[in-house]
Amino acid sequence: MEPEPTAQDNSRRHQSCQSPDVAKTDKTVEITFQPLGRRGRFPRGVTLLNAARQLGIGLSGVCGGLGVCTTCRVLVPPGCHAALSPPTSTEAEKLGEVELSRGTRLACQARALADLHILVPLQSLTASQRTQVEGRQTPVALDPVVVSYDLELSPPSLFDLRSDTARLRDALGRPLRFDLTVLQTAPFRLREWNWRARVVVHGDEITALLPPSTPLLGLAVDLGTTTLAGYLLSLETGETLASAGVMNPQLTYGEDVMARITHAMQEAGGARRLQDAASKGIGDLLKRLCVEAGARPDQVVEAVIVGNTCMHHLFLGLPTRSLGLAPYVPVESGPLEVRAREVGLALAAGAVVYLLPNVAGFVGADHVAALLAARMDEVEVPTLLLDIGTNTEICLAADERLLSCSTASGPAFEGAHIRFGMRAAPGAIERVQLIEGEVLWETVEGRPPVGICGSGILDAVAQLRRAKVLSDRGGMAGSPQVQQGPNGPEFVLVPAEASGLGQAITISRKDVGEIQLAKAAIAAGWQVLLKEMGIRENEIAQVIVAGAFGTYLDIEHAILIGMLPAVPLERFEQVGNVAGTGARMALVSQAERERAACIARQVKYVELTTHPHFQERFTQALRLTGNK
Repeated sequence: MEPEPTAQDNSRRHQSCQSPDVAKTDKTVEITFQPLGRRGRFPRGVTLLNAARQLGIGLSGVCGGLGVCTTCRVLVPPGCHAALSPPTSTEAEKLGEVELSRGTRLACQARALADLHILVPLQSLTASQRTQVEGRQTPVALDPVVVSYDLELSPPSLFDLRSDTARLRDALGRPLRFDLTVLQTAPFRLREWNWRARVVVHGDEITALLPPSTPLLGLAVDLGTTTLAGYLLSLETGETLASAGVMNPQLTYGEDVMARITHAMQEAGGARRLQDAASKGIGDLLKRLCVEAGARPDQVVEAVIVGNTCMHHLFLGLPTRSLGLAPYVPVESGPLEVRAREVGLALAAGAVVYLLPNVAGFVGADHVAALLAARMDEVEVPTLLLDIGTNTEICLAADERLLSCSTASGPAFEGAHIRFGMRAAPGAIERVQLIEGEVLWETVEGRPPVGICGSGILDAVAQLRRAKVLSDRGGMAGSPQVQQGPNGPEFVLVPAEASGLGQAITISRKDVGEIQLAKAAIAAGWQVLLKEMGIRENEIAQVIVAGAFGTYLDIEHAILIGMLPAVPLERFEQVGNVAGTGARMALVSQAERERAACIARQVKYVELTTHPHFQERFTQALRLTGNK
């Protein structure tokens, strides 16, 4: 495969950029993003990130455009530098003289002053990340909330003047209510179908009229901060007909929840944009699932959506200010039912969306769904569950108690704040071994390496620690692969000649520090829960590792650097997306919804920021060493 194009390649492909002197009288500029071929006109002075957003380009922005994360790197062709505002002090600090001289800019900082072309590297795009959809399945008895009845009604006549709704109620033998949208369309549908219909009932209300024998479908969604996992199910058999994962369209407004809360609070119309992005993402995902299953969205009569508390609030259009400020209190924590149309989803006429309960400001319905699927409420031995991501939710179950916490492990495992970091997209280094001084690596889809994702950087740190290239404090010792970089020593993972970037891919001391912070936050979290429960580390009988990152994580390496408990490997189970499994269970079973509500009430939330032992444990856990 050919290496990714460089800024120089891009300059040869297009005409030179417009001079800003020529553009002074123009109020707009034309920006072209290559190799995507997307272009548009924008007000002069627009940031490249905002221009990309308006064109629907999924340009990464972990920090929400604050210039902190450096994930929105773009390349400027020679001759086009004058068409942009000068590098800011933030760019000078974050990129350094060498990268700036190569034409690298931060899209959130650079402003267009004249027409120009920009090259977007693969690792700066939010699309094409490997997603984790499937998880360990838990058997559940089929008991859906909605039921259906196939009816054949007698048509009205001069001798039978009952209303259309009276005919339906009489046929069902129940004084049911009607959703307004059903009322508005029922007269036309009943006559079109010759008075035969499948009537869908939710509780005491008719929520949909469908053609006779139409399959009843349900939608389950894990609304993650980074990805959306969707499942289309038959409500008559419980079978999953189609499943898929896509990137959360909200990513362009920030990759962690605090960045999105900031956007919702400070940007005019920001909250609505985030809500619309979530709804559109789910709608597009549903269309894809329907194509795979040979179905239609209007056959979906019920949906269950789980997500962390911030995603829950943004999707519903609830204010997020209280989540972003101490003491981080949610607007609503109980289970909710809303009409699909109220949240921008085009399902069956009166379809209901059910949202599982939240626990606290940073422990949401996705955590409850994971606990439900893992049956954490009935374990008989001390069991630890970790759903590892930008925010890592941890639960310790023992002696009929459930303790949970959320720890801000940061976006390093998504590749953010790592110089060559990226998501698990094609070309990302996902496995690293160091054998007798030789570096061996594997990339996603076997592409030439263009960066390193979370599992790869963790592998590299563990291997370098094992080889004593790194000290337990993260210092970098001498090695043939260690060179002096612009910001200190760095380890060469991939030499320039083998890289898809045309330059060496390295790990710096700063990169190691980001992993230390992330792993220390996770380790301190579960250690605090152990102390609260009065359980020693070696007494943990089972460790359940969930989530996309947890699926591809090398458990042995995580133990080596002290991120996970030092217990035998056979006690670990990597279960995939159990939040998605829990959402499916709640979709097909009323009993599972009630059980989830009980679990949410049973969980005791431990706030780490005020816990007297957290800071001490966190400081100790910064060392790259297994726990004693």
